[in-house]
Amino acid sequence: MFTGFFTQNQCVSVFPDSKWQGDVIRSIALNDKTPEQQWQWLQSGPGLAALSEACPQDWLLVRDELAAVFARRNPAELKQLVERSSQRMKPDARFLSGERNGRAFADFVRTQIRQRMTELALRQYAFSAATGVYQGKVRFNFFNGFLAQKLLFKHDLVRKSVSMRAFKRIWPLLWQKRLLMPLVEKHGIYCFYSRELIAGLARIIGQRSCLEIAAGDGTLSRFLSDEGADITASDDFSWGKVLQYPESVQRLDAAAAIARFNPQVVICSWPPSGNRFEKQIFRTRSVETYIVLGSHSRFITGNWADYEAQTAFDWQEDAVLSKLVLPPELKAGVWIFQRKSA
Repeated sequence: MFTGFFTQNQCVSVFPDSKWQGDVIRSIALNDKTPEQQWQWLQSGPGLAALSEACPQDWLLVRDELAAVFARRNPAELKQLVERSSQRMKPDARFLSGERNGRAFADFVRTQIRQRMTELALRQYAFSAATGVYQGKVRFNFFNGFLAQKLLFKHDLVRKSVSMRAFKRIWPLLWQKRLLMPLVEKHGIYCFYSRELIAGLARIIGQRSCLEIAAGDGTLSRFLSDEGADITASDDFSWGKVLQYPESVQRLDAAAAIARFNPQVVICSWPPSGNRFEKQIFRTRSVETYIVLGSHSRFITGNWADYEAQTAFDWQEDAVLSKLVLPPELKAGVWIFQRKSA
């Protein structure tokens, strides 16, 4: 039902203090725990409020660093901070099971806690900046929620391909449209696909074998398959706590999927910024065409360094298809990489 998601409360508190109670995961007194216990707790996915309450001194350091970065207004510095905070490190061979109560492992864990705090704080700030809500609850009212649900979803959070004609008629009626993407991004939804976009992508793919990498719940592949494309969806299932992966999505990371299927066409929607897997596409001889749906902001999607460094493909934006990625406020783009003739 349309009231199921869009009228749910999304609590917001930028830079929470230790008294904030918006997190569903109860914090623990980490000072009373061993480094190994602290590490296991961190793997359970505590939110920002729980982390800041459990580790107040670490939070003060993170908050001061963020405040200083924001004050300097240096985009390059902010990008470095985002990339650093999003890195997921695992204990290496130095920290065997019998060596996880020492000082070195304790320092490693605290560093990872601060990085997680930084990442969550940046996400919360971005959410607040996008919605315009910095304290309290973020939600659609009945009217906006009803229209958004009927326009974009079959039911719940299952997306449908959207008629551009219907979109142009209904979208202007939503005065809370700025809330949409910040709310759904938490559920692994970064854009919506128009019917006209799907038809255009299917024409490019033609009768060739196609692989979607980092496919999430496989929505794009589902639409393209319905349009007649021979496509396989793959994902590493790293969003298992957020997404329900259908059986149609192969559990493979991008490199493994490319190696297994040797596709002629690869497609990826919203590849993570600075990812390490897109370079594998350019190295795979079977790939004739690579299609990227993403943001014009190089901070948000894609490995632009790899795009510009590779020499095997000619590439350019398809301006017509770019306008068919929804909503238009995303300023999304569709880039086509075509292998050069031998």
